[in-house]
Amino acid sequence: MDFLSLLMPAAGGAASGGAANGGTMGSMPIIIMVVAMVAMMFFTNRSQKKKQKEEQEKRDNVQIGDEITTIGGIMGRVVTVKEDTLVIETGADRNKMKIAKWAISTNNTAMEKAEAERKAAAEAAEAEKKAKMEAAADASKARRKKTKKKDDTFDS
Repeated sequence: MDFLSLLMPAAGGAASGGAANGGTMGSMPIIIMVVAMVAMMFFTNRSQKKKQKEEQEKRDNVQIGDEITTIGGIMGRVVTVKEDTLVIETGADRNKMKIAKWAISTNNTAMEKAEAERKAAAEAAEAEKKAKMEAAADASKARRKKTKKKDDTFDS
């Protein structure tokens, strides 16, 4: 019994004795759907757990002096960090608020550092590219001088 005959009961059933395969033919689409649903749930849960892990790392890496935004939209600078809570200063009058770590939405300081690192990497890549172009131009000039010198010696 091959896979094609399982998927196409009319074509495969007549060729390989349809009466013998009649019981499994009705359950195959259901089995395929169940396998597809299980696979979909597996991949969905996997990506969700990865995202939760990244968020937990972000919350655990908060340091004193970082500027954060809470899920309620409050922005402030971290003054004290404890196991499950932290204290932030907000506004010009430096009001202090105690919040739970799970309430952190973004770490603005970490985002700024990451952006600065990306910018520095891009500048370094551009400088390296420029240096390679200059080296290639210098090599080309040297080759032209060599060939011109050889041509001058042949002309004499």
